[in-house]
Amino acid sequence: MLGLPPLPRTLPAALRDISSKKPEIRAEAIRDLVRHSADARSEAVRAVEGALRDTDPRVRGAAATALSDMEAKESLPALLVAVEDDDAYVRQMAISALGEIGDVRAGERLRRALTDTRPEVRFQAVIAFPRVTARKTDAAEAVLAAMDDDDALVAHIAVRMAEELCEDNAARTELLSKAESLLKHDSDRVKLAAAVLLAHNGNDAGRSLFVKAATRAIKDVDGEDEAAAIELCGELQLTEAKPGLEKRAFSGLLGLGRDPFRWHARVALARMGHERAAQEITTDLASWDRDKRSLAVAAAGRARMVAARDTIRAMRGDPARADPDAVTEALLALDKKPAK
Repeated sequence: MLGLPPLPRTLPAALRDISSKKPEIRAEAIRDLVRHSADARSEAVRAVEGALRDTDPRVRGAAATALSDMEAKESLPALLVAVEDDDAYVRQMAISALGEIGDVRAGERLRRALTDTRPEVRFQAVIAFPRVTARKTDAAEAVLAAMDDDDALVAHIAVRMAEELCEDNAARTELLSKAESLLKHDSDRVKLAAAVLLAHNGNDAGRSLFVKAATRAIKDVDGEDEAAAIELCGELQLTEAKPGLEKRAFSGLLGLGRDPFRWHARVALARMGHERAAQEITTDLASWDRDKRSLAVAAAGRARMVAARDTIRAMRGDPARADPDAVTEALLALDKKPAK
């Protein structure tokens, strides 16, 4: 007989268990203290901050993550010390926490981390530094430099950060120019991310990479980039990707062996006017299952299935029929005038 899951710890129990002899219990207690920080912030933060000095790196890493979740700006000095931890995971979590907290006082320490000899430190610093620096030009300079990093994972995350910066930054042109040069990078992961960034900014120079991603001709890529590439095949009407998209969208008998990007492939095909893909989405709009209906609403919007507009509009204001945010987003997409 399966036992019931343990109840969340009370504040006194969590404060007690953070001193347990078992590191897994100490880590669990830290996570419970995050929940209590709304009502007992001082006690919770002080206890978690102390856990940054725990003998077990798993506990220290959990403490850094917890301080991030609690937005504990008062723990900035302790987190800055944790950046120099002997354990790589703890160092990464400390840098990540500094970025999530977003205190400008961490800027100079994170700037130094951008050129650290350890790639895992540079990786986290590329994410964190733009979130703490007060100057957008400094953020752009850091990301541009990281896009040339010798480590493919660091270069990749820099491209992803560049996408955030391109939304409102004077360095947008320079960032996109750098991304275009990365289309010839040795790493498929970096190349595809750069192609996605460019496409989202009106440049389809990486369209051949989207076809390769859709047809599995490249494999060592990030999942989010792969999903974006598949949908971009539909947006850009890359008909040469259709055979690969059909395999992804319709393979897997009774759900077994289904492609993890089946939904995205179906969206891409429907946007190309693929009859079967559009019909499946339409059928799901009438499903008895709310989650399936909500996914179909999102798919119809992303695929610009104008014929589904009235069906989706009828769901507006009724959360029982579909997720309200999905309905709103789909209708905005369907009402949008096509680009000339």
